[in-house]
Amino acid sequence: MEGEIKNLIKASLSVLASLIYCHFISSKIPKGKLRLVSLLPIFYLFITLPLYFSYLFPNTIASLFISWLANFKLALFAFDHGPLSCDQSNSLLQFISKALLPIKIKQNEKYPSSRTPQNPPRLALNLATKVLLFTISVGVNDYKGRFHQKLVLALYCGMVYLLVDIIFGVFNATVHAILHLELEPPSNEPYLSTSLQDFWGRRWNLMVTNLLRHTVYKPVRSSLGSLLGEWAPLPAVAASFLVSGLMHELLFYRVTRASPSWEVTLFFVLQGVCLVVELAMKRWFGGRWQLHWAVSGPLTVGFVMMTAMWLFFPPLIRSGADEHAIEECKMFFHFVKEEGLKWIGKLI
Repeated sequence: MEGEIKNLIKASLSVLASLIYCHFISSKIPKGKLRLVSLLPIFYLFITLPLYFSYLFPNTIASLFISWLANFKLALFAFDHGPLSCDQSNSLLQFISKALLPIKIKQNEKYPSSRTPQNPPRLALNLATKVLLFTISVGVNDYKGRFHQKLVLALYCGMVYLLVDIIFGVFNATVHAILHLELEPPSNEPYLSTSLQDFWGRRWNLMVTNLLRHTVYKPVRSSLGSLLGEWAPLPAVAASFLVSGLMHELLFYRVTRASPSWEVTLFFVLQGVCLVVELAMKRWFGGRWQLHWAVSGPLTVGFVMMTAMWLFFPPLIRSGADEHAIEECKMFFHFVKEEGLKWIGKLI
């Protein structure tokens, strides 16, 4: 643990120094290829940084936040796009926060989730409720030997949703408290999705969705627009899911330290193909035929969960990463409990 803390300190200082360089030096270089070249050492550092961590959670967070999200934001920054662009008037603290953390400042919504009588009712969960549910799920996992494997995988689906939302939500709350920025929520009740477009585009992991929209979807759609016309968004969607799959494959490699099986890439490619088919059918029918949300909702969520059970979780289970993650959660809960009791004892 002591070595991991030292690695965390070294990594944090390296990242901060890198972002200070980006803010004060790279930002002064003309946007385009020259600025991109100036960022190449930072890209390399951010890609290799997670290798310094031996614990699963620091490795995973560094892989997601730094190797993936921060690098993608810096790639946009090279061409003066995205949240780090010079026209955003970022202070150093804002620049570092936007680069490192999975946050998105609230703006006028360009991709609204229209609410009509056909939309499902809201069933929002606040951060405290999610923490409670996740804690219960970790406890229930101790008895997974008594459950059917499919029930265990369904439990894992819920735990992934809760954990991602908790981690992103904690950072959102911290940034809001310090910088007083109004931020987008990390997700929007994905369990109420009524279509794959609704799930992946408007509800699940909105920060990553927005980043892929700007780094992959828009460039591909723009480059194919003259060739495919109104159908250009379809290959752009497929490309976004392919990139997402490859980045998840890299993340899984970092977590499992096992040779890629390409199952997680296939999971996202499959989601992309099915979403393309869904979008094509919507264009074909022109919105004239639509299932009621009480039918389309379970079908959508069920499809995502079943394909995740088939392709997303097996690499983690084979490597034992799921057990390691749960054990680290228990270690964290124990640490919080012990420190909390000490703090209460001092007050008394």
